[in-house]
Amino acid sequence: MPTGLSLHVGLNSVDPDAYGGWDGTLLACENDARDMARLARAAGFADTVLLTGEGTVDRFTGALRAAAERLAAGDILLLSYSGHGGQVPDVTGPDDEPDRRDETLVLHDRQFLDDELHQEFLRFDDGVRIVTFLDCCHSGSSVELPGPGPGPGAEGPAARYVPEARQIALYERDQDFYDDLQRSVAKAAAASGDGQGPPVILISGCQDNQTASDGPVNGAFTEALLDVWRDGTFRGDYRTFHRAIQRRLPPTQSPNLYTTGAPSSAFLGQRPFTV
Repeated sequence: MPTGLSLHVGLNSVDPDAYGGWDGTLLACENDARDMARLARAAGFADTVLLTGEGTVDRFTGALRAAAERLAAGDILLLSYSGHGGQVPDVTGPDDEPDRRDETLVLHDRQFLDDELHQEFLRFDDGVRIVTFLDCCHSGSSVELPGPGPGPGAEGPAARYVPEARQIALYERDQDFYDDLQRSVAKAAAASGDGQGPPVILISGCQDNQTASDGPVNGAFTEALLDVWRDGTFRGDYRTFHRAIQRRLPPTQSPNLYTTGAPSSAFLGQRPFTV
């Protein structure tokens, strides 16, 4: 029987010392992680949950690398992330990011580049299936920074992205680190050859030019996902699952379906969360 491992990360805040005094307070991200872990356990996955202060780069990559050591061809990894999304300028060229920006997961102690996540996925056997749900802004293939969204206390839900002025200030402060990190990841990817890595299905919380909304209990995307899943009564495939989630959200937040590593039609045609 295949093995299913899952990792669920939910950050209701970040370390203000790492983000220039900004703590990025959100309400529902820890609930998202707990609820996705509950869903995963019911589907037969062994789960790991990292909440707020536990959601550091070392803990996150450590959990991914432990999973990469355990899983073999035919097995599956389920990854969910709820928190802020960010961007930094891309210095490795337009072939990598046509919009010249790298998207980031805003982990507790620093931003984690999408290139870094891809590099972690390359540690997995090419036959391992990977399914990723990202409930954050910039979680599609973002082409531009969104405008200011409502903050805590304003009318409407808070958006899960780092404010533009804060992103600029953080990048200016840490530019050498992120530029060097991007170059080192690109160099490692080039050295690894032309392999496309394991098949990955991503269902993101929004399109590239949209924001993902927080909520009082769950993020808007995770709430819609859980409503579609309905404790396991959903019976469609990944494409049907994605479309059903889309229909429950407004046009201003339209989840994206994105793949890397050329998932087979059999993988895409599976019922979501099939171990």
